[in-house]
Amino acid sequence: MKLLEGKNALITGGSRGIGAAIVKKFAEQGANVAFTYVSSATKAEALRDELRALGVKAECYKSDAADFKQAGDLVAAVQTDLGPVNILINNAGITRDTLMLRMSEQQWDEVIHTNLKSVFNLTKHCMKAMLRTGGSIINMSSVVGVFGNAGQANYAASKAGIIGFSKSIAKEVGSRNIRTNVIAPGFIDTEMTGELDEKTKEAFLSGIPMKRYGTAEEVANLCVFLGSDMSSYINGQVISICGGLNV
Repeated sequence: MKLLEGKNALITGGSRGIGAAIVKKFAEQGANVAFTYVSSATKAEALRDELRALGVKAECYKSDAADFKQAGDLVAAVQTDLGPVNILINNAGITRDTLMLRMSEQQWDEVIHTNLKSVFNLTKHCMKAMLRTGGSIINMSSVVGVFGNAGQANYAASKAGIIGFSKSIAKEVGSRNIRTNVIAPGFIDTEMTGELDEKTKEAFLSGIPMKRYGTAEEVANLCVFLGSDMSSYINGQVISICGGLNV
């Protein structure tokens, strides 16, 4: 039997990078998958069709996770199309990197809303159904949220906030068979990290004991574990997947 057979998963920011890898891996493991995108409908629909070819239900939705009403409408649509959400992965995220002296209020607000408020929005709207059925909430943070990084005060704050939020929710609803955990990736080879300058990339690589970047598929594998019953007694944890960068 596949690890996620019969489960319904909702992944925000699922059309590219780590999100797309998670979406594909979940479908391969038997989950029905709903995912969101904000830009290319053509790309998202192609991915949806690829998932359906694996024999699972799959839907894609254009939705801004930072918007509370849109998040509510999204969850209602997923429940209609697929059924109750058993696994929620809050993956949507952006960067607006610059030093604090140069950071605008807009750059701060955009990152906090997309990265942190979205986690509140989706968790809030999925919670009522999960209280009846149980489930797994997986929130995507970053090692930067643990130890900070110059030029990323907004991003680090949003990712640190996710950790505090998740630990609180784990304590609130753990007794209702809802597990809430955090994944803190290090330097993962994606489109987002590809936008970093070479000096920053080299600085990260020099601090990674494994001397390589991680892959989106490796993060997706961890998501499968945390979404499956194999992690049934793991709750309120921050699991770094960083090749030892945080050692």
